[in-house]
Amino acid sequence: MYGTRDKRGYWRPTRRPKRSPIFIWPARPKAFLLWLFGYLKYNSPYVLISLVTWIYLTPSHETMREFGIGWVSLILLRNAALTILVYGGFHVVLYIQRRQQTDFKYNVKWPDSNNPTFLFGSQTVENVLWTMCSGVPVWTAYEVFAWWMFANGYIPYVHFHDHPFYFILLMLIVPMWHSLHFYVVHRLIHMGALYHIVHKVHHHNVNPGPWSGLSMHTFEHIIYFSSVLTHFLLPSNPLLAMFQLVRSALSPVLGHLGFDRVVTADEKLIDTDNYYHYLHHRYFEVNYGADLIIPFDEWFGTAHDGSPEADQAMYERIKAKKYTRGG
Repeated sequence: MYGTRDKRGYWRPTRRPKRSPIFIWPARPKAFLLWLFGYLKYNSPYVLISLVTWIYLTPSHETMREFGIGWVSLILLRNAALTILVYGGFHVVLYIQRRQQTDFKYNVKWPDSNNPTFLFGSQTVENVLWTMCSGVPVWTAYEVFAWWMFANGYIPYVHFHDHPFYFILLMLIVPMWHSLHFYVVHRLIHMGALYHIVHKVHHHNVNPGPWSGLSMHTFEHIIYFSSVLTHFLLPSNPLLAMFQLVRSALSPVLGHLGFDRVVTADEKLIDTDNYYHYLHHRYFEVNYGADLIIPFDEWFGTAHDGSPEADQAMYERIKAKKYTRGG
């Protein structure tokens, strides 16, 4: 049995989110190797997309030494197309065609289509507008600036054939850096006025869908994609910077699918592994990290694995916080 659905319509998977074996002692070599295989498998599509995009859909360095409407527009259109293909593809299959209905859906309800909280009363419309009109342009702006910096030699250029081990190490670190960066900025925008002015836009999505992933206030997009700035400081390579941006831009769709598993045409089940972040949307004050690569939430007492025990611990923590503030 993969999970159960309670009386209120919430799906709770049987397996629980677990931290990566990097931060488990004593060391577990076999568990680490299995985790590393999954880590590489999960990130390989983003590497492949980055490589194909870099080779076939990116102007030459000579062209990008000077800013120009032509090549900047090309990158903007390319990024928009990628977003529509990935986010729109999942949305069509799971939410328009509803090929698997509510099987494995965390919340049995479908996204709101008549709710004044959202622009034009539609969750999907608001999500698409924030994603396409803010997320894609901000992503593109960072990428354009990165290409211009590399093309003009302002960033030390590391070639794979000259420094293969450094190149591979940096590529392996990119997702970990994303995890660290995401946790820090996410905790920041959950504080006071920043939450109400900025991050509340994203948290309109209590019942998230694919387009919810990149549906954020423009200021949040700016700090979210700023993880790529690391490549301006360290010797790097355009492919690594593109990998950083592509992963940041496209991975949120999996974290917001709203489904624990996707059923393929041949009845195979693909584990989306996004329950951890779904719980953040449901409860707000838990699971601030994007994943469990680095277990910040466990270290700071905000982890929630979906169990009744975690529910109780969360309620007690919130109650204690309110009592402390009141006192």
